[in-house]
Amino acid sequence: MKAVVLIRTRIVYSTTAFAELALWQLPKPLAGSTHRFKYRLAYVVRGACALRYDNEAGKGDHRHYGGRERAYAFSDPDNLIAAFQADIARWNHENRDA
Repeated sequence: MKAVVLIRTRIVYSTTAFAELALWQLPKPLAGSTHRFKYRLAYVVRGACALRYDNEAGKGDHRHYGGRERAYAFSDPDNLIAAFQADIARWNHENRDA
Protein backbone atom coordinates (compact mmCIF):
# COMPACT_ATOMS: atom_id res chain seq x y z
CA MET A 1 0.00 0.00 0.00
CA LYS A 2 1.26 3.45 -0.88
CA ALA A 3 0.52 6.64 1.02
CA VAL A 4 -3.05 7.83 0.44
CA VAL A 5 -3.82 11.55 0.35
CA LEU A 6 -6.71 12.26 2.72
CA ILE A 7 -6.59 16.07 2.67
CA ARG A 8 -4.67 18.52 0.55
CA THR A 9 -6.23 21.96 0.61
CA ARG A 10 -5.72 25.67 1.15
CA ILE A 11 -8.22 27.71 3.16
CA VAL A 12 -8.11 31.47 2.59
CA TYR A 13 -9.04 33.46 5.70
CA SER A 14 -8.26 36.94 4.37
CA THR A 15 -6.10 38.71 1.83
CA THR A 16 -3.14 38.26 4.19
CA ALA A 17 -3.82 34.89 5.85
CA PHE A 18 -4.38 31.30 4.73
CA ALA A 19 -4.02 27.76 6.03
CA GLU A 20 -2.58 24.81 4.14
CA LEU A 21 -3.56 21.34 5.26
CA ALA A 22 -1.92 18.14 4.04
CA LEU A 23 -2.72 14.74 5.56
CA TRP A 24 -1.79 11.28 4.32
CA GLN A 25 -2.49 7.77 5.56
CA LEU A 26 0.67 5.66 5.44
CA PRO A 27 1.21 1.92 5.20
CA LYS A 28 3.21 2.06 8.46
CA PRO A 29 4.04 4.71 11.08
CA LEU A 30 6.83 7.21 10.51
CA ALA A 31 9.87 6.99 12.77
CA GLY A 32 8.90 8.80 15.99
CA SER A 33 5.13 8.26 15.54
CA THR A 34 2.82 5.49 16.74
CA HIS A 35 0.11 6.05 14.12
CA ARG A 36 -0.10 5.71 10.34
CA PHE A 37 -0.68 9.37 9.47
CA LYS A 38 1.68 11.98 8.08
CA TYR A 39 0.55 15.59 8.31
CA ARG A 40 1.56 19.19 7.82
CA LEU A 41 -0.86 21.93 8.81
CA ALA A 42 0.34 25.52 8.52
CA TYR A 43 -1.26 28.90 9.15
CA VAL A 44 0.49 31.64 7.19
CA VAL A 45 -0.01 35.35 7.89
CA ARG A 46 1.61 38.08 5.80
CA GLY A 47 3.93 35.53 4.21
CA ALA A 48 5.24 34.09 7.50
CA CYS A 49 4.27 30.81 9.14
CA ALA A 50 2.49 31.78 12.37
CA LEU A 51 1.47 28.26 13.41
CA ARG A 52 2.32 24.74 12.28
CA TYR A 53 1.49 21.17 13.25
CA ASP A 54 3.59 18.39 11.74
CA ASN A 55 5.23 15.04 12.37
CA GLU A 56 8.35 14.90 10.28
CA ALA A 57 10.19 11.58 10.42
CA GLY A 58 12.22 11.17 13.59
CA LYS A 59 10.70 14.13 15.44
CA GLY A 60 7.24 12.76 16.12
CA ASP A 61 4.06 14.77 16.59
CA HIS A 62 4.61 18.42 17.49
CA ARG A 63 3.38 21.95 16.93
CA HIS A 64 5.04 25.31 16.48
CA TYR A 65 3.25 28.24 18.15
CA GLY A 66 4.57 31.56 19.38
CA GLY A 67 8.11 30.75 18.35
CA ARG A 68 8.17 27.55 20.43
CA GLU A 69 8.02 23.91 19.47
CA ARG A 70 6.16 21.52 21.74
CA ALA A 71 5.03 17.91 21.58
CA TYR A 72 1.48 17.32 20.35
CA ALA A 73 -0.56 14.33 21.58
CA PHE A 74 -2.04 13.03 18.32
CA SER A 75 -5.21 10.96 18.70
CA ASP A 76 -6.92 11.09 15.29
CA PRO A 77 -7.22 13.36 12.23
CA ASP A 78 -10.48 14.99 13.37
CA ASN A 79 -9.00 16.09 16.70
CA LEU A 80 -5.82 17.25 14.95
CA ILE A 81 -7.79 19.55 12.66
CA ALA A 82 -9.97 20.79 15.54
CA ALA A 83 -6.87 21.64 17.62
CA PHE A 84 -5.32 23.41 14.63
CA GLN A 85 -8.48 25.47 14.03
CA ALA A 86 -8.67 26.37 17.75
CA ASP A 87 -5.05 27.55 17.63
CA ILE A 88 -5.80 29.66 14.55
CA ALA A 89 -8.66 31.33 16.45
CA ARG A 90 -6.38 31.83 19.47
CA TRP A 91 -3.57 33.28 17.31
CA ASN A 92 -6.00 35.67 15.60
CA HIS A 93 -7.38 36.79 18.97
CA GLU A 94 -3.92 37.31 20.49
CA ASN A 95 -2.67 39.17 17.39
CA ARG A 96 -5.75 41.11 16.36
CA ASP A 97 -3.96 44.45 16.78
CA ALA A 98 -0.83 43.40 14.88
